[in-house]
Amino acid sequence: MDFELGEEQRAFRDAARAFAAGELAPQAARWDEEKHFPRDVIAAAGALGFCGLYCPEELGGLGLSRLDAALILEELAAGCTSTAAFISIHNMATWMACTWGGEAVRADLCGALIRGEQLASYCLTEPNAGSDAASLVTRAERDGDHYRISGGKAFISGAGSTEVLVLMARTGAADSGARGISAFAVPADAPGISYGKNETKLGWNSQPTRTIAFDNVRVPAAYRLGAEGEGFKIAMRGLDGGRINIAACSLGAAQAALDHAQTYVQERRQFGQPIAAFQALQFKLADMATELVAARQMVRLAASKLDRDDPDKTVYCAMAKRFATDIGFRVCNEALQLHGGYGYLREYPLERLLRDARVHQILEGTNEIMRVIVARRILEPGATETIR
Repeated sequence: MDFELGEEQRAFRDAARAFAAGELAPQAARWDEEKHFPRDVIAAAGALGFCGLYCPEELGGLGLSRLDAALILEELAAGCTSTAAFISIHNMATWMACTWGGEAVRADLCGALIRGEQLASYCLTEPNAGSDAASLVTRAERDGDHYRISGGKAFISGAGSTEVLVLMARTGAADSGARGISAFAVPADAPGISYGKNETKLGWNSQPTRTIAFDNVRVPAAYRLGAEGEGFKIAMRGLDGGRINIAACSLGAAQAALDHAQTYVQERRQFGQPIAAFQALQFKLADMATELVAARQMVRLAASKLDRDDPDKTVYCAMAKRFATDIGFRVCNEALQLHGGYGYLREYPLERLLRDARVHQILEGTNEIMRVIVARRILEPGATETIR
């Protein structure tokens, strides 16, 4: 078992770190303040391959492992957590289109998505179907060589500013549950699609979040992803990787917060000495660093399980997502506390890191749902022999 990164992994990490320091970090506060969606910078990330991290190489993607992708996303998130999180969602949606899309999807959509010239949103959640995603009611009715889609989606990242919607809709009976859901790649400007207002949020302000309404939207049958009824399986496959992605973004936010705190406590003086000299604060820093390293190793373990298609990959992804996003937020909070009143000011990045990291405990499956996934597996016969 080797915990060291390989030469190629270090090269990808260093390239992402340089991009984050040069293109993301200097502008992150302004994007947050102005609610600016930095499409030009995301396109620049696409030029480096960061918009098609684990898409097939034959389509122009980098074809990286999920572990390699996690290394990159962690570094990007240290520069701007909100923008990196959108890049992670775009990667998930693009991978779905490239993996399950037929010739038409690959020819018409995948190249521009992989290059970051066009962007994708992931459309699963509905106003009344969040954690219980299999209860979604948006319908897709077959009409010759098209489908007609009607319904609504909620909390969609990038909505109104992206070109492709990777959408889950019901093609089976109303009571068909997960078996009746299919996946589609929908052009975001198709007639019959309308968007709600850009939501005012606690964080993630560099990416828009809107509801989407579909009113008899015609979508070519060739833009269906996979077979009819396969959509929920595709969605869950995507979410395994999405949970690793968002966990990695939490690691990046936490590392940035820890770095700021480490510098601050050595510069800030009280009672005639740097506050880093106080043992209570030393202990706090030690705990932050220890927990962050533990979370990072759990994310990398889960990513390696996903790369190997381990039978328990889903439960490890759930564990890593729950642990890393909880620890990521805690480290950001502790770093803000170490800054005292300055940490509460917009002049310092701590409050933004805290706000951006908070939603990671909710999306890609709430951390309560992650506990349900883990508990169900633990309670299965023989689980103690495999989950260890």
